[in-house]
Amino acid sequence: MKQPLSLTWELETIFPGGSSSPEFADFLATLEADIKTLGQHVKEAVSPTDLLSTKGLDIVIELLQSCSGRLVQASEFVGCLGAQNQQDKGAIRLSGKVTGMRAGYEGIGSQFDNVLRQTSDEVWAAWMLRPEIAPLAFVLSESRDLAREKMSPELESLALELAVDGYHGWSEHYETIVSSIKIPFEDQDGSKLLSAGQAFNKLDDPDPKVREVIFHKWEEAWSGAADYCADALNHLGGFRLKLYKGRGWEDVLKEPLNINRMSHDTLNVMWDVITNSKPALVAYLERKAKLLGLESLAWNDVDAPIGKSTAKIPYEAAAKDIVTQFRKFSPKLAEFAEHAFDNNWIEVEDRSGKRPGGFCVSFPESKESRIFMTYSGTPSNVSTLAHELGHAYHSYLLDDLPLFNQNYAMNVAETASTFAEVIVSDAQVKAAGNDEEKLALLEAKIQNSVAFFMNIHARFLFETRFYEKRKEGLVNAEELSALMEEAQKEAFCGVLSEYHPHFWASKLHFYITDVPFYNFPYTVGYMFSTGLYRLALQEGATFADKYDNLLRDTGVMTLEDLVAKHLDVDLKKPDFWQGATELIVADITEFLEMTKHLA
Repeated sequence: MKQPLSLTWELETIFPGGSSSPEFADFLATLEADIKTLGQHVKEAVSPTDLLSTKGLDIVIELLQSCSGRLVQASEFVGCLGAQNQQDKGAIRLSGKVTGMRAGYEGIGSQFDNVLRQTSDEVWAAWMLRPEIAPLAFVLSESRDLAREKMSPELESLALELAVDGYHGWSEHYETIVSSIKIPFEDQDGSKLLSAGQAFNKLDDPDPKVREVIFHKWEEAWSGAADYCADALNHLGGFRLKLYKGRGWEDVLKEPLNINRMSHDTLNVMWDVITNSKPALVAYLERKAKLLGLESLAWNDVDAPIGKSTAKIPYEAAAKDIVTQFRKFSPKLAEFAEHAFDNNWIEVEDRSGKRPGGFCVSFPESKESRIFMTYSGTPSNVSTLAHELGHAYHSYLLDDLPLFNQNYAMNVAETASTFAEVIVSDAQVKAAGNDEEKLALLEAKIQNSVAFFMNIHARFLFETRFYEKRKEGLVNAEELSALMEEAQKEAFCGVLSEYHPHFWASKLHFYITDVPFYNFPYTVGYMFSTGLYRLALQEGATFADKYDNLLRDTGVMTLEDLVAKHLDVDLKKPDFWQGATELIVADITEFLEMTKHLA
């Protein structure tokens, strides 16, 4: 791995010139023309009546995939520009343009789905067996089935067009709200105004006074923006509910479950297993409070580090360690991570003006990924870096597949990322030089369980209840905060002394329009990846190839079928999920044993 590593990513190799790039402008112009051509083809298309006539639609399927890949390329490029500089007005303008183009494409796709919907079962069966089409059979059949549950193509197209300035517009408005958030903070360098991203990184500061001060200022800042955030959230929720009503969908989880290609039964079994395991997490949080000299933990104490392992981890040291731990599982994964570091795919610089949070995006045309985060040297930052590299590796494994087959669901996407986290965190615990270091690393690992079993569960409970209440009318900021705090108390089993009522305002995930219920897939991915890691420990080196093969099939199967094929497991039964929690409870048991003399 080259030294020194860049702290900023390289976007010039995607499109030179940023939001003023002439090359990107030409790319968009060509794409816009091709979408128009695609629309004309679809307008003239009729449902095939025999096998021979299906060949006339090959050009449509080819153009659909080509335009889809380029739309992703454009959307992710603009998203990266906006994330690295929230004041980039050109990126904001381009985002609106790309969103409009995507809506046009989706409208055309909806019309083509109607062609699929009206094709007879007999012709369909023969069509899907054609050698050129067979690899796409799952995705095309999925689109056909879903089209039969939606409104007419005309109404679906209208809804998509209205969503540009309505549905997606409210999401973009939320981004504007976030960019205006400034949080006052004073340290040895003097007074300063922190962006939301910078302030967020201080919420788990080792110093309890810093945590308390920054948390209350954080809450105060989001309280001041709460009415604006409530407007955005209400209109996003209202749009979805009206759309679902038009389609005849009564269950608000129908769309997110469809998107994640999993069943209600699987989700319910997973949550049941998690709920039954929470007493162990409660015991951990109670012990942690004692270790911190507190009667009970407040929200801002949950992520506080334990022990004296508070030294900042240099970025290059984190990168080297991640590659080392990846190599123990899979040389292929390690080589990929080195490639990402060496080619400046990763943006980590701690500076103002950046969007908070972390993400990974993939550029299908360039066959590259980019990772975004703000790195401040905490163990949590190292976990985030490994997490996002897991996402990038997943995309890399699918690079040679048809575009349609690269569209995997969020839950399995989170599997690859959290699996990468587990590799790093487990190896670090085992390699700890002393008990103090081991305790700090073990505690950081357990923090993930708290996040996925409690924090994410609270988000899921909040969003489920918000939609039920939104059916009755607008939900004001005070009511939203009450719902949030109620959900947090339930998910954390009442173990905290103070909660985060304005979490609903501060969390971007509630305002993402591509995927409703941007919460439970994280927990599914965490549980699934932990279960996979358990199997990897049992099977040894041969598991790496099985893991890669599983990931390559994530775009062409339901979650249940994927696991049945590659692992011979039934996810609608609790066994696999319980196996995952056994590893987590084992970590907690070790933590409690190591700290019993300290409490």
